Amino acid sequence: MAQYDFANYINGTWTGKELDTITVHNPATGDHIGSVPNAGEDHVKQAIDAASEALPEWSKKTAADRSDILRKYFELIMAHEDELAEIMTKENGKPLKESKGEVQYAASFIEWYAEEGKRTYGRLVPGKRENHRIKVIKQPVGVVAAITPWNFPAAMITRKLGPALAAGCTFIVKPPEETPLTCMRLAELAEEAGIPKGVFNVVNGNPETFSETIMGDMRVRKLTFTGSTPVGRLLMKQGSEQIKRLSLELGGHAPVIVCDDADLDQTVEMLMAAKFRNSGQTCIAANRVYAQSNIYDELIKRLEAEVKTLNTGDGMKDTTDVGPLINKDGYEKVDRHVKDAQDKGANIVVGGEGEANSDKNTYFYQPTLISDANHDMVMMNEETFGPILPIAEYDKDDEAIKAANDTPFGLAAYFFTQNVSRGTRISEGLDYGIVGWNDGVPSAAQAPFGGMKQSGLGREGAEEGMEEYLEVKYVSLSI
Repeated sequence: MAQYDFANYINGTWTGKELDTITVHNPATGDHIGSVPNAGEDHVKQAIDAASEALPEWSKKTAADRSDILRKYFELIMAHEDELAEIMTKENGKPLKESKGEVQYAASFIEWYAEEGKRTYGRLVPGKRENHRIKVIKQPVGVVAAITPWNFPAAMITRKLGPALAAGCTFIVKPPEETPLTCMRLAELAEEAGIPKGVFNVVNGNPETFSETIMGDMRVRKLTFTGSTPVGRLLMKQGSEQIKRLSLELGGHAPVIVCDDADLDQTVEMLMAAKFRNSGQTCIAANRVYAQSNIYDELIKRLEAEVKTLNTGDGMKDTTDVGPLINKDGYEKVDRHVKDAQDKGANIVVGGEGEANSDKNTYFYQPTLISDANHDMVMMNEETFGPILPIAEYDKDDEAIKAANDTPFGLAAYFFTQNVSRGTRISEGLDYGIVGWNDGVPSAAQAPFGGMKQSGLGREGAEEGMEEYLEVKYVSLSI
């Protein structure tokens, strides 16, 4: 079996092989598949030094020069699609076909920002007197640090890295302990693409040590984080000391409204994609469905037939549709949510059982469909992060919108209707940053991804994602 043992990548050098290591396991088999250094404060400081020293030269390059390098990086990622997907599946567990889709999605951010970086336009503003001119320009924020999650080991990095580098910033990332290997291979490809030393740095290690060191150094002007809302709150507190810029993509609890005029064939197809991709371990996964009364039974019947076709297993096998949960904590949360729902009157239509092997550290849970859901159930109020789909019944659209918005989160929501007037009212009534209308897979490099309320700050993707890495300066000139 191939082993993926990496060092940290700091200032164009592979370093830290002498340190204690973080062991990476395949969550589907329990096999040891690789390792990365468990670095401390010294390595984080070295990365900050490197990024700071590289910043002047990188930021002064023309946007076209940076674009050429990013374009080559994109081409290398796509040339190594199969290899990256295999690493991802082995460390994350998602089916290989999903991993290939993620590599393509990850590469799309590099490609998009290779071009978008050429369009960071300023503007001229009429002055307040005859000899007065106002020039507005945009400049890179500076050194950027990133903390990324385990569920999308490639895309959550490139979605941050692409705009940062295109804007002229330098970059330090701490990958997740569970899935660092994909990131390290991306770093090797970045080096091959000609990204200069110090511009892209990767430090593996303790997340608390990394964040405290980053937050305590004035040279790091921005932190971008994808993860839980509680950690996001902590980072906001730490960042307040130096007024660091923050981009936070935090937790969600995505509702789905299915109206009685929905195309049910389309709805079921989109719901299956929105729920069971990556075993339900996605921040925009469908978490709770509200189906209108007169199509409620039919929707459940159709979903039942589809859920029964899903095969759970090792993501490296062609027959696998749903892989393992990432770890014991994730498994226990899913199991607790299902048991709570049963205790509070839910009906398990399909699934409802798991398979845990603590000796091997492998945790699988059956794709599960639950009817008769109600808001007393924990899963209707808290993100499950597993392959569980609860369905509740509603009568009027206003009732469904109110239930959908009854949460502190506001990342993604979905609804299904063929009526444009009805859909417009629902889309405008949902308090969410991302709304899928007859669409269960709304993410795209050219769209601004991000949430409202306690689901975060800022946007990733599109031109809005570029703005997160730029400072606006105006020059007031008398002539």
